Amino acid sequence: MELLLLSNSSLPDQPYLQHAVEPIGQQLAGRRKVLFVPFAGVTQSWDAYTDKVRQALSALELDIVGIHTVEDPLAAVQSAEAIMVGGGNTFVLLKQCRERHLLGAIRRRVQQGAPYIGWSAGANLACPSIRTTNDMPIADPGGFDALDLLAWQINPHFTNALPAGHQGETREQRIRELLCVEPALSVIGLPEGNWIQVSGEHAYLAGPNPTWLFRAGQAAQPLPTGLLTLG
Repeated sequence: MELLLLSNSSLPDQPYLQHAVEPIGQQLAGRRKVLFVPFAGVTQSWDAYTDKVRQALSALELDIVGIHTVEDPLAAVQSAEAIMVGGGNTFVLLKQCRERHLLGAIRRRVQQGAPYIGWSAGANLACPSIRTTNDMPIADPGGFDALDLLAWQINPHFTNALPAGHQGETREQRIRELLCVEPALSVIGLPEGNWIQVSGEHAYLAGPNPTWLFRAGQAAQPLPTGLLTLG
């Protein structure tokens, strides 16, 4: 499989998706026709979201089509050269995909070799479930199971920072809660600016910021960039 899973779409003082243009271009490897899934967008229309991505990736000269505009979404997935899934609310994204019976279709197409590119909620959707999302459950997705394209859970936008005076849990504490009920899981805390690339049987970690691996009963482990081996 060919996966590119980015923590985020924006960085401070940079245009939308600017940091992602180069890795997206590398992942597409000359492919130009991209099927875009905008369903995580809640505060903007799906048309506007698709246009925003087109403009952000204009340097790559892609033919980006929103899946919401095609007559037969399942057929569009089956014939897609590449599939791109944007960020937003993960619960809404999963709900919309499940209701349209897209989860199995996307999984099969990616297993057949179509690159999958997702950021934030789109990265979460590639995991076994969406239980490591940071989003509020504003919609009932009919279950948390997702595409299951990789063995690990990703927590996008990972940070353990808390504002001064904030009495809520840190992100690590929330992840530890999940590991208490599902101790077999491995969770990658993927900070903004970082991404995971999967090519065939190998996975690679890239980006400038510390990435962390969380497992039940173990201290958080820093993950070096390069070949990703969780052991």
